[in-house]
Amino acid sequence: MPKENTIKLKETIRSISDWPIKGVIFRDLTTLMQNPEAFRESCDILYERYKDKNIDKIVGIDARGFVFGAVLAYKLGIGFIPVRKKGKLPFKTIQETYSLEYGTDTLEIHEDAVQKGEKVIIVDDLIATGGTIGATVKLVKKLGADILECAFIVELPDLKGRSQIQGCKVYSITQFEGE
Repeated sequence: MPKENTIKLKETIRSISDWPIKGVIFRDLTTLMQNPEAFRESCDILYERYKDKNIDKIVGIDARGFVFGAVLAYKLGIGFIPVRKKGKLPFKTIQETYSLEYGTDTLEIHEDAVQKGEKVIIVDDLIATGGTIGATVKLVKKLGADILECAFIVELPDLKGRSQIQGCKVYSITQFEGE
């Protein structure tokens, strides 16, 4: 991907200091999603990366992973699987609790969402400390699916989120390193 595209996308992301707690710089992707060119470009980058990978399903993480994951699943013509916060899915689920920058939470997936051996890509908007993606990887592996890659619009490498998902390939469109 040409560097100028990454810079343009990065410039559409709003940074909010001390939110939700003091010391955290929140990278707000709603501004990227509001910009039609930036939103289209980020979705197209993901599509181009995965269009020839013979993927069975896209797993999207609550909530902004739904936005990018659903578009990618639609463009690929495959199913979309939501991983949601505890208590939001109506059928039988399995769950995983994790830590994040400012607390803990629990994620769930329907126990019949993916089948053993299915090839999936997990999509979220951002990887920071890796708690959310780590929990999602554990859930998907419990169901027996093969994770081809975890994809993000933004990565915050200083927070070392990749360490939570060792053994999984990681792709991020842009990074905020040391910022």
